[in-house]
Amino acid sequence: MRIRASVAVVTGALALSALAVPAAQADSSNPVSAFVKSIEPNGAVGATDYVDGDTTISNVVVNGGKAVVVGATARKTVTVSFTAKDDSGIEWGAAVLWHGSTFDSIDGGVEPNEDEAVCTTVNATTSTCKQTFTIDPRTQLLNKLAGGWKVWALAQGKDADLVQKDNVKGFSIQRASQLTVNAAPEPVKKGKTITVTGKLTRADWDTNKNVGLSGQSVVLQFRKASSSTYTNVKGIKSTSGGALKTTVKASVDGYYRYTYAGIASTAAVSATGDYIDVN
Repeated sequence: MRIRASVAVVTGALALSALAVPAAQADSSNPVSAFVKSIEPNGAVGATDYVDGDTTISNVVVNGGKAVVVGATARKTVTVSFTAKDDSGIEWGAAVLWHGSTFDSIDGGVEPNEDEAVCTTVNATTSTCKQTFTIDPRTQLLNKLAGGWKVWALAQGKDADLVQKDNVKGFSIQRASQLTVNAAPEPVKKGKTITVTGKLTRADWDTNKNVGLSGQSVVLQFRKASSSTYTNVKGIKSTSGGALKTTVKASVDGYYRYTYAGIASTAAVSATGDYIDVN
């Protein structure tokens, strides 16, 4: 059984650039499911794990093991790598990124940039396969798709043995966040009050703009001009529109910044420190 040629055939069907699929349309007719069905062995219906022979997939890594952080408009390219093994050697492999509780209720996905993964031979039985994906928040993402995603992957041996896993690896796609900070007045006399303001925003994939993020815990940090290490000063919460404001007493020259730990849907971020001159 050799099904490699079918990958090129379904590349057109894999037009996932419009795959921010509304839930009502998240059925077996969507492009990700169409792609998977096209290369499943024996024309299997639905995406279920399949093993024929001794082929295996392991060591799946998405974006170097880090969460994929996507802004409001800029495209983001990530690499998925995996190890494929078969006693005859590896003929080819492929992967898909998808979102949903199951493949039957998929509501988001991203197509690979290549028709199939680039598999580099390690030895007679093992190859390292890599495939890239370009995520466009303007056409492929909605706010409801932030958080946990999954990797579907397939590998075929040179003897036509094959393995397919619909959820071989979980990873996160997060909305990018931004922080600003301003400490004033400057310069300031030692012991006087400093007001530190700022704003916390994040990418809105529904409108493709950055919007204020309120009600989030943010920490004010300080580092002395003579130090390279920030220490926590106090925690506050962002208010309407993501506004941040607090006061501290001036002590020594140094830098103030806000830092945000992030949540499942939204990436962590730290502002660039704002220098304050104390005299």
